[in-house]
Amino acid sequence: MGTSLKPENTGLPAPRLPDPDHADCRGVASVLSRVGDKWSVFVIMMLSDGPKRFNELKRMINGISQRMLTLTLRGLERDGLVTRTIFPTIPPRVDYELTDLGRGLQQPVKALGEWAIDHLMQIEAARTKFDQRNDS
Repeated sequence: MGTSLKPENTGLPAPRLPDPDHADCRGVASVLSRVGDKWSVFVIMMLSDGPKRFNELKRMINGISQRMLTLTLRGLERDGLVTRTIFPTIPPRVDYELTDLGRGLQQPVKALGEWAIDHLMQIEAARTKFDQRNDS
């Protein structure tokens, strides 16, 4: 008898079996909902060149409210993408900075942004065509 082509005999990793609970998809969706929301991308890109204070970020991100910036920073901190450092000064100084995990997200976010810019006209045309078909 010859050697079988089972994964343990080939040195190749065993193929992943389908996940009936779709846990991977749910995990990916959870992460994408954080990094794909309206303001998180702005915050991540604004922090790409180093730590910033809250009001500095607020001035840099046109249109974001104080409450929304607070919620966005808390969500990014909760997900381990941003750190919040409080300095014991008077008045207290608080800096926000990307973690290693957050810095690792910069390139994929930038690539997705470039893809969106490159394909924006096609997407808008498809939306218009869809809306015309479905609004009649």
